[in-house]
Parts: sequence; structure tokens; C-alpha cells
Amino acid sequence: MAVTRILVVRLGAMGDILHALPAVVSLRASLQDVHITWAVHPKWREILVGGGAADELIFVDRRSYGGVRTAVAALRRTDFDFAVDFQGLMQSALVAKVARCRDVFGFHRDVVRERPAALFYTKTLLSRATHVVDRNLELAMAAGATGRVLECPLPSGRPEGWLPEGPFVLAAPFAGWTSKQWPLEYYAELAAKLPVPLVLNGAPSQESALRAVAGAQVHISTVSGLIDATRRAAAVVGVDSGPLHLAAALGVPGVAIFGPTDPARNGPYSDVIRTLRTSDAVTSYKRGAEIDQSMRDISPGQVLAVIMDML
Repeated sequence: MAVTRILVVRLGAMGDILHALPAVVSLRASLQDVHITWAVHPKWREILVGGGAADELIFVDRRSYGGVRTAVAALRRTDFDFAVDFQGLMQSALVAKVARCRDVFGFHRDVVRERPAALFYTKTLLSRATHVVDRNLELAMAAGATGRVLECPLPSGRPEGWLPEGPFVLAAPFAGWTSKQWPLEYYAELAAKLPVPLVLNGAPSQESALRAVAGAQVHISTVSGLIDATRRAAAVVGVDSGPLHLAAALGVPGVAIFGPTDPARNGPYSDVIRTLRTSDAVTSYKRGAEIDQSMRDISPGQVLAVIMDML
């Protein structure tokens, strides 16, 4: 039987890749003798290497001419049966175009993130689902998946830095947009009241800001270290960013703090993470440089109450 070769395009970011994983796994489970190649930004390789969702990764980094040339050569090396663009941007649609795929599945122009991207698709889906995970699953089924597999195969990660030996609560305070963040001083209040250590995770560039949070312990790591720390945490405190969606994918309980983004669309896809959002929060998706007031309106006491129930 001929191998079905699929190109999956989801270049970034961390949370978006995690939201696409069940759809890719659903394709793998439905199609016999399938070989899946995933085009992704090299920054996120640690999410996919060793997880088993993809057989091959092609790294696409448009900031490097040499990297682009290498990616183009890799994309044209394989005769793909079809591609699935879960991203819906011009750059992701162009990746599928460069690969010369006979068919490219993508979202309809009325729901795609950048409308011109839909011009590159041969088959489009007008999804009515609310959550992005469900939208991705619908696109996978349009491409040939026969059922929904709600699994997120992830690598085990690797220990990095120091972590408490006993139970601890893990938080990653920073997000791509400042408006989605919870005030750092609130983490200090939370750390003072928790009966277990509060560990703040971040990248090396964020270390000085994290160490200024009184009472919290700091864990600086790569993505692999974050995966390991999340697996070991008793609970998490998260905002709308990749580390929260990582916890959801791993089945770790916790609390999600939301404000300017809609948890119905972008919230943790999990039954064990409780979302806190004020009733008057306004959905805007504006990449604000200041913390949104709706995030400030969630008190440390509210977060503590949820975490204590879980601990």
C-alpha cells in the first residue's frame, strides 16, 4: 500500500502548536501508512521532537536566508499527497505553495486569520466551532480524519535548574502581549499565602524580573525544562500563553486567568483547569503594552481559593 505523505503547517507559537496536536494525531490515527512532515519554526522544535506526532520536521525561519533556502529544498524533496495549513497566514500558505502540494486544506476566507491566505488553498473549511482546538479538528476531518483523538503526545522534557522535591505550584507570568499578563506583585501575594512553594518559570531574559517577586522561587529553563517542570508540578497558575496550554495538554490541574482574550476560543482545553475571568472583561485581542484592567481585577485571593481546592 502506498504511503500517504502529509505536510502539516503550523509554524508557531507554542500554544497554537499545542492546539493543533489533537488534529494531527487524529489524521495519524485515521490514515494507514501515513508519513507526517511538520513545518515549524525552529524555536519550537522541543515541543515536537520525540513526541511522535510527526515523522519529520522541516524548520522554517524566514529571518535567515540560509534557513529559508534549506527549508525550500526540504519542502521540495518530498512529493506530498496534500498539505493542511492550520495557521491561516500568508507565510504558512506560502510554505504549502512552495512544497508544490497538489491539494492544500485550509480555513475559509471568512474565518482564516489573513484572508489572502485562502487564495492558496484548493479545499477550504468554513468552521463554525468556537474553540481553536475544535476548529483544527474539523479541518483535520475535512482532510481525511475519521474521528477525533483528543491526545497531545509530547516529549518528556529534561530537568533543568532547581525545583522543590515536594509539591509546588508552577507559574509562567509572561505572555506575548503585556495586556494578557497578571501583575507580578500579585504573584508575591499568592506566594505568601500558598502552603507549598510558588515557582516562577521563565527564559533567561526574564530572570531579573522574576527574581524581584518576593517569596517566589525562580526556575529558568528552555522549553524542554518547562515541559519537565510542568509534568512535576502539583498545579499551575497561567495566563493566555503557551505554558498554560502546555499544562492543559499534559493534564496538569490549575487556574487560568483571562481578560482581553476569550477563553471560549483560546482557553485551556482541559477539564482540570478552572478559568477565572470577570463578567465585565471586554474581548479585544489588542496587543496592549499595559496590563489590562480585567486582569488586575482577578485578586490573588480568588486564585488562591481555586488552587487550595486542587491541592
